[in-house]
Amino acid sequence: MTGLIQVLGVAFGILLILVGILESFFFRDQRLHRLFLIRPEDTDAVRMWTFNLGFYNMIWGAGAIVGAVLLAGPEPAAGRTLLLFTCLGHVLLGIILVLSERRLWASAIAEALLPAVIAAMLLV
Repeated sequence: MTGLIQVLGVAFGILLILVGILESFFFRDQRLHRLFLIRPEDTDAVRMWTFNLGFYNMIWGAGAIVGAVLLAGPEPAAGRTLLLFTCLGHVLLGIILVLSERRLWASAIAEALLPAVIAAMLLV
């Protein structure tokens, strides 16, 4: 079971890093405006928050990967704690996202579902 948790944790981390890269460096791409709910004329206004939000996601992603890797090390409790914190944080962030903007319900599910599965596996 630990192996599966590790694979899912690394996949979750990679997804967060990829989303962070999109948010930080590609938010001006009009193909992503629908995802971010922004208009082309608003890219300068949202530059600061998208850039920072992207780096937040990349750091969360690194935490998930480190936690997953540590699960197989000499101190698996450290990895379990870090991965569980990262996953539960994103479950909560998914809930907050849908409560703050109902149109982002699909993004909220994408943000919360995999980490909820990982968290459940860690807690069983």
